[in-house]
Amino acid sequence: MAMILDGKAHADRMLEEVRQGVEGRLAKGLRAPALAVVLVGDDPASHVYVRNKSAACTKVGITSIEHKLAADTPQATLDALIDQLNADAGVDGILVQLPLPKGLDSKRALHRISPAKDVDGFHPMNQGLLLEGLPGLRPCTPTACMSLLAHHGVALKGIRAVVLGRSEIVGKPMALMLLEQHATVTIAHSRTQDLAAVCREADLLVAAVGRPGLVEGSWIKPGAVVVDVGINRVEDEALGARIFAAEPKKLETLRAKGGVLCGDVRFGEAMEVASAVTPVPGGVGPLTIAGLLSNTLVAANQGA
Repeated sequence: MAMILDGKAHADRMLEEVRQGVEGRLAKGLRAPALAVVLVGDDPASHVYVRNKSAACTKVGITSIEHKLAADTPQATLDALIDQLNADAGVDGILVQLPLPKGLDSKRALHRISPAKDVDGFHPMNQGLLLEGLPGLRPCTPTACMSLLAHHGVALKGIRAVVLGRSEIVGKPMALMLLEQHATVTIAHSRTQDLAAVCREADLLVAAVGRPGLVEGSWIKPGAVVVDVGINRVEDEALGARIFAAEPKKLETLRAKGGVLCGDVRFGEAMEVASAVTPVPGGVGPLTIAGLLSNTLVAANQGA
């Protein structure tokens, strides 16, 4: 059976490093870093995520500032709030929680954030710095994934890596970070011909497409390392029966509770083939918040 790459344990290590960094600032007479979170609308998942971020901030000593706006907030009001936070010297990081309600332009909002306060790493300037291999605020999830791989001593130089997914949030920056570490990288997606065959070539497979159980055990090269970024909720029992054929306990949970979380990879099948796998939940999810707070500390230190 493969080794489980425990994202929660590594997130705790990252958060401890952030906590020590915050204490170091305070010892120098500097203020605690401050993260402003803008939440628009009533998306339940977003509210849970924001609460988790706030709790993590409290744990490490970062000041959390929440701005909650109604779902019918006009774009101009959101723009004005971002401008206000950009100009506020007491705010080090700004996060606009996605998805935004219908009618609001998320790209416009993200591009309006000052690159120096863009702790999500989504601004074109920060994306450009990543492309050139220069220091900057990098997207949280792929950065934390790279940290997890480094902690477990996964050698990247010269390996064949396949990133399944091409989003600006995970897929593209993950591919660039792997290239930076001298991996040979293929980006695969929904229009890739013979997707399963491409995935089977990977010494490292990163799945980030948001499709529950897409990657079967037969898609995985024996001994490969698998990083599952997907977080999906499965409620359909027929779909669950296919995805969880190698995880009967998860199928029982689905039947008992009417829904269960899973990744893009069929975890039970992957465990029988791969050398190491991240679970869902408890894998990449906790790493994203840790990466966000790490970026907030970096932004605060750059602004001092």
